[in-house]
Amino acid sequence: MLPVLDLASADHDPLTFQRSLRDAAHRSGFFYLVGHGIGAERMSEVLRLAREFFAVPDDVKNEISQLKSPHFRGYSRVGGELTNGRVDWREQVDIGPERPAIEGADGYWNLQGPNLWPSQPVGFRETFEQWERTVSSIGLRLLRHWAQSLGAEKNVFDDAFATAPATLMKVVRYPGTADHSQGVGAHKDSGVLTLLLVEPDSTGLQVETTPDTWIDVPPLAGAFIVNIGELLEVATGGYLRATRHRVLAPELGTDRISVPHFLSPALDAVIPIIELPPELAQHSRGIENDPDNPIYDTYGENAWKSRTRAHPDVAELHHGIVPAEQRSTY
Repeated sequence: MLPVLDLASADHDPLTFQRSLRDAAHRSGFFYLVGHGIGAERMSEVLRLAREFFAVPDDVKNEISQLKSPHFRGYSRVGGELTNGRVDWREQVDIGPERPAIEGADGYWNLQGPNLWPSQPVGFRETFEQWERTVSSIGLRLLRHWAQSLGAEKNVFDDAFATAPATLMKVVRYPGTADHSQGVGAHKDSGVLTLLLVEPDSTGLQVETTPDTWIDVPPLAGAFIVNIGELLEVATGGYLRATRHRVLAPELGTDRISVPHFLSPALDAVIPIIELPPELAQHSRGIENDPDNPIYDTYGENAWKSRTRAHPDVAELHHGIVPAEQRSTY
């Protein structure tokens, strides 16, 4: 089982919490987070609204089709996203910061723009905008504890998030299949860290502990599942390494609802490099070198790589990017 960390304990014993946080991220890159201050009723309300959205008719969902958004926002049908060049068996809504589009934008600046909000269910927009603010504040608290645990000033990451952070949130449903096909393929997250809310009793999330060895990560009541992204791998020279993970589609007749929150800095933010103390630096593994999946220190480049590969139909329709026939993808 993954480590369980209690954020509330950091209020009275920050050093112990920080050591546990650093150790969890160094060893597995994944952990459960409790003591975050969000009540069970609020978590249930978010999951309820997610499930209600996916129950509306397809024509209502398609009112906010991602094909209408050059900013990769809105609804993607089942099979509308790719990972590693293969179809992911899930449907989802992508939500980012609510900002105006940039006229004449180039490259990753095309990711800035307005969201597409569904007409049903009532309260969807308000609930998820509030959720984004709440969960982002938890993520920033974790980042400050991570910084201190690595021998840096606690605010070392603050400037990257000070203006226009480019956080991404997804509302996801994985329908059941007969063969447990790819819900979402093996990948690393492109930002700083991810806080995942998932329905109780859900199955399918797996983490790679060693090459080609996978363990199941079931939900834990009242907890977020947290993992680090590629930018923390860059910031620590690989001492903290983003971990590959995947979701297998659930059994036929069931489904899986989840709400991942990808905490990310401004699109043009360059993640600061932390000079680790010698006792930590000697255990750095270096940034993983994968020619099919380069890791950039500027968040927008990482995000643009991810979004254009995952949604080649949107990339081609709005940006004239024609995908290669065989290309690794998020």
